[in-house]
Amino acid sequence: MAEAPATRSAANNDEQLLDPDFLARLEQLEIVSRKIHASRQKGERKSKRKGESAEFADYRNYVIGDDLRHIDWNIYARLDRLFLKLFLEEEDLNVSIIVDVSGSMAHGKPQKGLYAKRVAAAMAYIGLCNYDRVNLCAYNDRVTDFRQGLRGRRMMPQIVKFLEETPIEGKSHFAAAARQFALRQSQKGVVLILSDFMDKGGFEAGFRYLLGRNMDIYVLQVLSPEEVNPDLAGDLKLVDCEDDDVAEVTISKPLLDKYKANLQAYCESIRSYAMRRGASYYLAVTDHPFESLVLNYLRQRGLVR
Repeated sequence: MAEAPATRSAANNDEQLLDPDFLARLEQLEIVSRKIHASRQKGERKSKRKGESAEFADYRNYVIGDDLRHIDWNIYARLDRLFLKLFLEEEDLNVSIIVDVSGSMAHGKPQKGLYAKRVAAAMAYIGLCNYDRVNLCAYNDRVTDFRQGLRGRRMMPQIVKFLEETPIEGKSHFAAAARQFALRQSQKGVVLILSDFMDKGGFEAGFRYLLGRNMDIYVLQVLSPEEVNPDLAGDLKLVDCEDDDVAEVTISKPLLDKYKANLQAYCESIRSYAMRRGASYYLAVTDHPFESLVLNYLRQRGLVR
């Protein structure tokens, strides 16, 4: 077990990635792919594909060339017909978690970056407990760090170290990072993207790189309460936290209403783009407990069970 390392402080003594009680609840879950993918290495989970493992699944009629060892001779003795036993084949599930660590993720109370890292740690732990192959990718305007093929609970300290030591800084370029990820991670599987998508380059190109690999994609857009419902007024100078662009504005109710409408439209554009292409989307605001997100919403959406 890796409970102690997994509960170390992520930013200060009051901010932990995961606490031991929550870890214990995660051990009862597993990540589910809507698309069954086989990799080169056998795993512990069973797919719907028929193979040659020990667990019986079904019968089919014998045809010339089938392995005689799989004929059910008991049925032959009763029915005078040849049937072949089919078995559930074990498959290895690849679980990839892509975390946005660009400068905009450092903002918010609770902080968006910490929230995303907590969800990433929780999903990684579920995968490790089920002996899935877990891949972890951090990005800003490029892939800043990448861990691939982690298996088993003993790898949890590496996950925690990765997340705790990855700085949240720099500009965001989702398309460039997604392209790098797709080139490095060739195997199909489940992909969870954690980002605020505050990227002036947009999101479509990045999604296309991942969708082109036929990956099972879940999109979790992370925003702060201040972004969803800003409490601002008067004459202000707004500075972009990633590229230092400056805008001098007078904050009024009509301007705030327009901002909220634009933000809602942008989030809806991500949601509709993802859903039309078979991906799942959820908007998470950081004042919503991430434990509830993992244990309830992601279970309802079918990512975990």
